[in-house]
Amino acid sequence: MDLSDTPQEAEFRGRLREWLAKALPSVGPAPDPADWPGRRAYDLGWQRTLYDAGYAEVHWDASPALRMIFLEESEKAGAPYVGANFVGLLHAGPTIAAEGTDAQRARWLGPILRGEEVWCQGFSEPDAGSDLAALRTRARRDGDDYVVTGSKIWTSHAEVADWCELLVRTDPDAPRHRGITWLALPMRAEGVTVRPLRTLAGSTEFAEVFLDEVRVPAANRVGAEHDGWRVTMVTLSFERGTAFVGEVVACRRVLRQLAATARENGRWEDSALRRRLGRLDAEFRALWRLTQWNVSAAPAAGGVPGVGGSVFKLRYSGARQELYDTAADVLGPDALDLDRPWVLDRLSSLSYTIAAGTSQIQRNIVAERMLGLPKGR
Repeated sequence: MDLSDTPQEAEFRGRLREWLAKALPSVGPAPDPADWPGRRAYDLGWQRTLYDAGYAEVHWDASPALRMIFLEESEKAGAPYVGANFVGLLHAGPTIAAEGTDAQRARWLGPILRGEEVWCQGFSEPDAGSDLAALRTRARRDGDDYVVTGSKIWTSHAEVADWCELLVRTDPDAPRHRGITWLALPMRAEGVTVRPLRTLAGSTEFAEVFLDEVRVPAANRVGAEHDGWRVTMVTLSFERGTAFVGEVVACRRVLRQLAATARENGRWEDSALRRRLGRLDAEFRALWRLTQWNVSAAPAAGGVPGVGGSVFKLRYSGARQELYDTAADVLGPDALDLDRPWVLDRLSSLSYTIAAGTSQIQRNIVAERMLGLPKGR
């Protein structure tokens, strides 16, 4: 498979690179990480800039290859990340584009692309652990609405979100992976309560969400009733398949910076450390090529990344943790200073083998769907 840029892709890359060089100097400094309303405004302001320049539609209306080039070049240029709107741009939006009705695409995709609305993800639950299909949040049909009761946890940016991609159980008597429905929940609906959670790094990008008899219009259902598990697999394919592209580029940049720091502080003399840096360089190069392969193969599956995303997610999670463990070795005693670069990143890296599906779940997916091994009992 030829993974080099086509003439169209090379033209897009050059044009985007030139535009970023002109646009970024006018972008102001990012707000304090704890100021989520400020971060929302900052992130959506950049999204509006992209929209006005004609680059916002790359998330859905361009080929997967152009989408990856966009994320790669944006990261290399130091452009603002999607930030508070990552669920809308990278998860919910692509899912609605793939599975939604014409009316749903018209209602939600435009505001996401224009930087007008923020989405969060209401999948995980306190009593379900990593077993997403064990969710208990109930939704009963009442006329033109679903009435939802339950709770969610680890809901990213819930306190500043307008909408939530919500999984609910609409048939409690159906087998575990059936009777689940995917809804778009308005976060300002009566009965929605958000309680921020503080992470190990001191941030509050996650929250608990409590739902008490919340009415959600049936028109907000994406996919058929009880078919939410299949729709969720589409969402997770985007989350694992393409949402981490920019982060791979960022990790390769950090790796170069680590090597430079090791040369400056004398740690470069440690041959074991040099071998670790070399192995990580090979690891991230391989992950980048795997990402290119996954993206190139996506059009054959209707634009939805396949189970190869689980291979990527599994290996990337471990490589990211190893990268920041190596950063701690480079920093030495300074690795305990929260104000030093990479220290908070090391703390956040601990979550990557859990977020977007645990490593154990990814191994099951690879074993069952790619290798054809029997399901565990």
